[in-house]
Amino acid sequence: MINESNMPKEWIEKTLGEVVERITKGTTPKTFSVNENDVNYIKSDALNYGGFLDKNKFVKITQEVNDELKRSQLNIDDVLLSMAGEYLGKTGLVKDEHLPANTNQAVAIITVDKNIIYPIFLWYNLRDTNTVKYFKSIPSQSAQPNINFQEIKTLSIKIPPIPEQKSIAAILTSFDEKIELLQAQNKTLEELAQTIFTEWFGKYEMGDELPEGWREGKLGDEFDITIGRTPPRIEQEWFSDTPTGKKWISIKDMGNSGVFIFDTSEYLTDEAISKFNIPIIPENTTLLSFKMTVGKLAITTEEMLSNEAIAHLKIKRDSYLTSEYIYLYLQNLDFNSLGSTSSIVTAINSTIIKKLDFVIPQENILKDFQEIIHPIFDKIKTNTEQIQTLTKTRDELLPKLMSGEIRVKM
Repeated sequence: MINESNMPKEWIEKTLGEVVERITKGTTPKTFSVNENDVNYIKSDALNYGGFLDKNKFVKITQEVNDELKRSQLNIDDVLLSMAGEYLGKTGLVKDEHLPANTNQAVAIITVDKNIIYPIFLWYNLRDTNTVKYFKSIPSQSAQPNINFQEIKTLSIKIPPIPEQKSIAAILTSFDEKIELLQAQNKTLEELAQTIFTEWFGKYEMGDELPEGWREGKLGDEFDITIGRTPPRIEQEWFSDTPTGKKWISIKDMGNSGVFIFDTSEYLTDEAISKFNIPIIPENTTLLSFKMTVGKLAITTEEMLSNEAIAHLKIKRDSYLTSEYIYLYLQNLDFNSLGSTSSIVTAINSTIIKKLDFVIPQENILKDFQEIIHPIFDKIKTNTEQIQTLTKTRDELLPKLMSGEIRVKM
């Protein structure tokens, strides 16, 4: 072990500008394509702090448009860095599976000098929380935070010899590969759960003639529904971004880890919970967002809190309904139909949530369904816990490996 402020003697320190062959950015095309076989167009929202590119958020451009945007055509091992707005500091690594691809003006394309720095090593360096904090600390002249090429080039990087860079990258990649495998398993399991739900219940809609013993009900009658709260933001003593107090869910926390929610970006103190009478959400409660982004769902894994944009559907003591059933039911609901116009819904109120009608199967039917579906959800939950553990370990190791505090045996 060495002190983080020191650098191993065989390492060198350079700015990012000294180790790259090019830094450029893209252009927003005038037209997009709907053909799935066309060129991938990667925007900032497809990048993230975990480094993976979210292929579900790629859009498409034609080959003709891609040819016009030569400057921003992507190559294998290009490192992508979001330069503006809420996505500032998020990254991605271009792989063969992403190509052909292009990107827009909010994303920096970094092509490295491979004689000095290994692309994957730089990618992990940019994912270091210290690097993200550095970029976010740079003063911005606009309303939204942003950085420019010159500011990116000034980033200082500690660089070990290439073989050690590759060994460091291999260690971190092993974590990422395990995480990706578990995420892929969960995606398959979630699709399986939805398929089973559709086979059992998909043919019955509100207003249909239901089988004997089935009925229609309202969410507010069948669940104890509470709504979260937010203490005054101006009084920052009620909030924390470190694991103290109780986990406080906002919409951005929902969907980050799939069905189940384990972690939150903010916490509330016990004093805040008491002073502002913030409802505590029990474990295994289905959550539904109903403001700004409507229809996001999650299931709690412990007692938690939330803000006022999220409804909590708590199962009543005498109910045979389950969190899995209502989660899958709401996944199939068209929330746009609840709005007053044909446009995309950005908010519905708690009264609408409570009056929402849904189909309730006979108890024995739901019990049989639960015997099939619960093990699937349980496996998803176990996988998600493993993902959380692997992510935490990787994120703790990353800055220590990047600084030389922890050395890799060669």
